[in-house]
Amino acid sequence: MKKASHLALIAFLCSTLSSCELVGGIFKAGVWSGIIIVVVVVALLIWILAKIFGGGRG
Repeated sequence: MKKASHLALIAFLCSTLSSCELVGGIFKAGVWSGIIIVVVVVALLIWILAKIFGGGRG
């Protein structure tokens, strides 16, 4: 039953959202906001990996 509800949700989203609308929304948000989000995500990943693998230990 759970699997059927997940598939129904995916089918609903695929039928209501088109890739053109998604790309249009991204460009409406602006290129700079996308760049800032990517930089923040990459910095967060580097920080997490440094914490996991012991970066910054004297």
